[in-house]
Amino acid sequence: MEGSELTTIFYDWFLGFGWKSENAKIANLLLNITALALLSYLLNYVLRKILKSFLFRIARRTATKFDDYLFKNNVLSHFSNLLTLILVHWIVPEILTGFSYLKEEAVILIQIGIIVVIILLIRSLLLTVRDYLKTLNSFKDKPIESYIQVFMIFTWFVGFILLFSVITGESVVYFLTALGAVSAVILLIFKDTILGFVASIQVAVNDTVRIGDWITMNKYGADGDVIEINLSSVKVRNFDKTITTIPTYYLISDSFKNWRGMSASGGRRIKRAVIVKTSSIHFLTEQKIKELKKIGLIKDYLTNKEQEIEKFNQDNKIDRSLPINGRNLTNFGVFREYLNTYLQKHPKINQEMTVMCRQLEQTPQGIPLEIYAFSKDKVWRNYENIMGDIFDHLLAATPYFDLEIFELPTAKDFNRISLNHSKIE
Repeated sequence: MEGSELTTIFYDWFLGFGWKSENAKIANLLLNITALALLSYLLNYVLRKILKSFLFRIARRTATKFDDYLFKNNVLSHFSNLLTLILVHWIVPEILTGFSYLKEEAVILIQIGIIVVIILLIRSLLLTVRDYLKTLNSFKDKPIESYIQVFMIFTWFVGFILLFSVITGESVVYFLTALGAVSAVILLIFKDTILGFVASIQVAVNDTVRIGDWITMNKYGADGDVIEINLSSVKVRNFDKTITTIPTYYLISDSFKNWRGMSASGGRRIKRAVIVKTSSIHFLTEQKIKELKKIGLIKDYLTNKEQEIEKFNQDNKIDRSLPINGRNLTNFGVFREYLNTYLQKHPKINQEMTVMCRQLEQTPQGIPLEIYAFSKDKVWRNYENIMGDIFDHLLAATPYFDLEIFELPTAKDFNRISLNHSKIE
C-alpha cells in the first residue's frame, strides 16, 4: 500500500494478522480517520485553551473591553476551527492514499469547510469591531451597522465565488466574467441594498440622522427615537413603544423632522393659542385701571402708560368725552402686557430665547392670543406640565380683565337659553 510509514502502520499490522489486503486497507483507512478525528478534537481543544490564556494575559495589561467582545462573538472558536481544518487538509491526502475516488471529494469538502469558517471568522471580527465601537462616545450615534453589513455582503460575495470555484473546479476569473455578463440582473436584485448603502453614506456624511435622535415622519407613522440604522432600514421606537421600520433610502428621498436641534438648544418651544371673544374687548375706564393696578405684575406699566397717554391727549387737545378719541388703554392690550411680564418672570421659561404673547389674525370665532416661548426643561412630561401651568393661569386670569374665551355652546347653554325664553313668554 502506498503512503507514509505513519499512515500505513495499521495496514501492516492487519496484514500480520492474516487479513486480506483489501480488508486491511479499509480497516487501516477507518482507524486513520478515527485517529485524525481524535487528533483534530484534541488540537482544537488545546488551541482554544492557549488562545484563551493568551487573551487573558493581554486583558490584564489593558483596560479595553475589546477582548470581551472577542469571546462574546466566538472569534476564538472560529480561529481554532480554521487552524484545525488547515491541519486536516494537510493530513487527509496522506490518509486517503490509495483511495483516489475519495481523496478528491474529501479535499473539496475540507476546502469548503475552510472557506465557510473564514467567512464566519470575518463575520465574528466585524461584529466584535461593531460592538466595541458602540461603546465609544464618538461612534455611539453613527450608523456602524450599515458599514458592517456592507463588509459582510462583500465577504459573502467573495466566499460564494470561491465556493463555486472549489465545487466546480473552474477558475475564479471564469465566475467573475460570468457575473459581468449578468451585472444588470445583479443590480436589479441588489437594488435596495445599493440604495440603502448610498443612503447610509449620505446620512452619515451629511449628519442628517443619528442613533438617539427624535424624528417625526408622518408618512410612515414614525414619531420617536432612532434606535438602529442599518443598510436596509432605520428602526424608530415610537412614544407608544411600538417600532416603526423605515427604508434607509427614504431618509434622503422623503422629508422628515429631526428634533435634534431642539434637544441641543436651550429650550423646547411652547406655541399655543386661545381664542378671545371679540365682543369682550373694550376700552378701560379710570375705575377699571385703578382696580387693575392692584395686580403687581402690571402696576408700574399701568402707572407709566397712564401718564404717557394723559400727556399725549393733553398736548394734542383731545376731546375725552368719548373714549374712542385719542389714546386709550384696552383690556386686551393690558392683558397681553400682563402675559408678557408673567412669561418674563416665569422661572421655567428660558429668557435667552424668544418670549412673547402675540395677537394673531382674527377668525370667525374671535382673536387668537398666542403664547410663544421656550421652556428650560425639554423632557416631554415636564414640558407638558409647564405649558399646562401657564395656560391654567392664563385662563384663570382672563375674568380679571373682563375678557371671555371662546368655546362652542354646550347642551347646558341651550337649555338655559330655552328656559329664559320660556320665562319671557
